[in-house]
Amino acid sequence: MTANSGKIYGYARVSTARQNEDRQLQALNGAGVPLENIFVDKQSGKDFEREQYKSLLEKLRPNDALYIKSIDRLGRNYREILVQWQFLTKELGVDVVVLDMPLLDTRRGKDLLGTFISDVVLQILSFVAENERANIRQRQREGIEAARARGVRFGRPRRELPVNFKELVAMCRAGFLTEAAAAKECGFPLSTFRSCAKRI
Repeated sequence: MTANSGKIYGYARVSTARQNEDRQLQALNGAGVPLENIFVDKQSGKDFEREQYKSLLEKLRPNDALYIKSIDRLGRNYREILVQWQFLTKELGVDVVVLDMPLLDTRRGKDLLGTFISDVVLQILSFVAENERANIRQRQREGIEAARARGVRFGRPRRELPVNFKELVAMCRAGFLTEAAAAKECGFPLSTFRSCAKRI
């Protein structure tokens, strides 16, 4: 590995304020990242609109190194991770080191082969993640269809109608009663009364 002449930074992320980032901090510090150079976000990895990550980007300079414990701490959307990886390594000129995956270490060689290996690994991870998301969606669809075939109803249960509901609807349609009055008689909000009336 080539020596790095820049500063060393770390980035950690947990999805919620209740989760603990200590394990990531210990791994980053153990790899030589000063604690004062570690930026921590406590929010979802769905995109890169994160306060601490943005602050980190402002600090990074060419030849700096950015350490993360695992690639999913950078984000969970691999398409966006690919774009961000290119931005960090190509536009900012920063080395990225993923501690849990030694192949994702841009210090391993500044030659074409080293760059190629990192890019290929990221492409594979992107494909695997996208494929897994598609499989999860397919399993969810199949599970819903199977449940419906067994007679399972989804959504809020329908409200039980009063015994005189049809008569109230008929009176409304004949003009003898307002919908608001009928809804009040049933103990329903007006929108619920109208919705139930349409069903009959």
